Amino acid sequence: MQVGKDLGRAALIESKCRTLPPVYAAGYTEQTGTLLLYYDPLYPRSRVTLWVKELFSNCKETAELCDNRENGSLTLPSEIFKNTLAIVVYAIERTLMLTRKAEASGLRRFLNPTVLALLFASKQVIRSGLDSIMITKQVNAITLTAVAVLAAAVKGKAGSALIIVTLSNLGEILTHYTANKTRSYISRMLKLDVPYVWRVEKDGNEHSVHISSVVPGETIAVFIGEKISVDGCVTNGLGTVDESSLTGEFMPREVAKGSNVYAGSILKSGYIQILAERVGDDTAITRMLTLIEQAQSRRAPIQSQADKMAQSLVPVSFVMAAAVYALTKDWSRVMNMLFIDYACGLTLSTTTAISAAIGKAAKHGILIKGGQYVEWLSEVDTVVFDKTGTITEGRPVIRNILYFHNYTEEDVIRYAASAEEHSSHPLAGTILQYAKEQQLSIPKHGEVLNILGRGIQAEIDGNTVLVGSDLLMKEKQVDLGFRQAEELKAAADEAMIYVACNYKLMGIISVHDPVRAGMNRTINQLRRQGIDEIILLTGDKKRLASHISNKLFLDNYHAELLPEDKANLIKWYRHGGSRVMMVGDGINDAPALAYADMGVTLGGRRTDMAMEASDIIIIGDDPLQLPTLIRLAQHTMKTIRQNFLTTIMVNSVAMMLGAMGTITPVQAALIHNATTIGVLVNSSKIIFVKLPGNGNTSLRERR
Repeated sequence: MQVGKDLGRAALIESKCRTLPPVYAAGYTEQTGTLLLYYDPLYPRSRVTLWVKELFSNCKETAELCDNRENGSLTLPSEIFKNTLAIVVYAIERTLMLTRKAEASGLRRFLNPTVLALLFASKQVIRSGLDSIMITKQVNAITLTAVAVLAAAVKGKAGSALIIVTLSNLGEILTHYTANKTRSYISRMLKLDVPYVWRVEKDGNEHSVHISSVVPGETIAVFIGEKISVDGCVTNGLGTVDESSLTGEFMPREVAKGSNVYAGSILKSGYIQILAERVGDDTAITRMLTLIEQAQSRRAPIQSQADKMAQSLVPVSFVMAAAVYALTKDWSRVMNMLFIDYACGLTLSTTTAISAAIGKAAKHGILIKGGQYVEWLSEVDTVVFDKTGTITEGRPVIRNILYFHNYTEEDVIRYAASAEEHSSHPLAGTILQYAKEQQLSIPKHGEVLNILGRGIQAEIDGNTVLVGSDLLMKEKQVDLGFRQAEELKAAADEAMIYVACNYKLMGIISVHDPVRAGMNRTINQLRRQGIDEIILLTGDKKRLASHISNKLFLDNYHAELLPEDKANLIKWYRHGGSRVMMVGDGINDAPALAYADMGVTLGGRRTDMAMEASDIIIIGDDPLQLPTLIRLAQHTMKTIRQNFLTTIMVNSVAMMLGAMGTITPVQAALIHNATTIGVLVNSSKIIFVKLPGNGNTSLRERR
């Protein structure tokens, strides 16, 4: 539910929603203006939604928040204007006082222009603070600020209160700036902004049409300098595309016939025609935006901890103020206690840091689906890799083809290509590509049964064709007793695809899938970042798994696994106390991705099912993004801990000095608000500065 985007009203919105009978918890996300309600399921959703709308429409304060504006804040500009007016009035009054050498007293002190201007500038804060007491019967940071402003007004200390209001607005501006910077960067980076495209008609002519009229299956033409508006496959032409908006990779990629391209990338040179596969809201770029928006509403555990800590520390200021007044009767010391609180620094800096981290990751082509994963990534100690398409490139090549029982090499490829025609497995694509290169006719298939972790069974030309592992063949009682097959198994870096027709072996296709470039460096960097165990899971044979594990110096491997076996192993590692990150890209990986603490999909060949099951999506094919991701999470959590320590220590010292009368209310306000702004700056810089390296950063970090 979209409610508005005003950071200063978050507590008020949540508190008002909690007054509704079925609502027992509410969370307002500043970055997206999203209200998340937890309510009794006995109440229908439509009824709860109606109550919320009525609540906002009947309450002037919150009704204003429903006016959603692009700048992300409805009231902040007007608050700044009021603040500036109060400062001007204060400056004029101080100048006149110096001239008169006299200070107002009694009621005149309270009714002087500066105090009235202060109350006018602080009207929203005072109202929000009082509403919080009346609605939730609890005090919070807004309540404390409201009481501090009123106390300053009563005592004629307008200067101290103006510092509070001014610096609070400055902190809010900084928070809004960081959040808007994240949103605007991502929106600008991912904005499609292509109203018209060139559609290629059947006669070969190109006509300009609105993007909304393009449907999957149509062909569009893209000229040099134009932005690609659909996800699809190049059918004609050559060129280079800039995919930095999607992958963070600023080196253009060469594309030709058969290459996949994505909406949002830019054709830097050449001319291409694209067969549209995904259009509109179904494109990768649109789904990225949706995921980023959803991510902002998923809070990290440390954000909840910060909120609880801040809420528990607010009463401390009131208790200290009461104690100081009882002991000293000194209103200056009392105002010192009211001017200092922990809540702003704790909550705002934590939210800002998490938001900045998600934006920074998106800038590098990494989509994090929630703030909690930022925190958990910093605690990862076990990384589990799938093999095909994750550790390996997922672009295997055929090295050898054996054929038996009077079948030919062409027969083996034709039947295998027909059975694998609609499979998303990288090996299937290899067979199909080989068949096209050899210009072989692929027979039509009938019913196809996908046997996860084993292979495929299909009806082709009235025959039952099996394509898959030797385990599938054994389960279907296909005889594999051939000397040539045993000799072929000696190749350590090759995988075998067995093809059988009517339960007799037709042939064996030997394929080689090389390890991804940069995977060795990825493993080394992960170890430097504190990863204790790196494991390989695969459905392939032990021989091949052992070869790759030894080549990359992995800690362990598990081979010949079904999808449920992978999921059970992930659960086993988690039950052992490990914080597990699973990296995969295929349908077979989806259960394991779902069971891991963090499921990560890597590479351009990832499947939709894997993307849905995963918590983090790395758009590009660069495995070095994995250590970059963990480094970002560790840096973010380090920043948050720094903010916690700074906020508590500085404000505690200031509170002690204020209680002793060592500092004035003006100085107390300056110390408190300067600390809040300082930790906000510390959080905001995450989105701007380069990630801290470990002596061996990725290529992206160097560029």
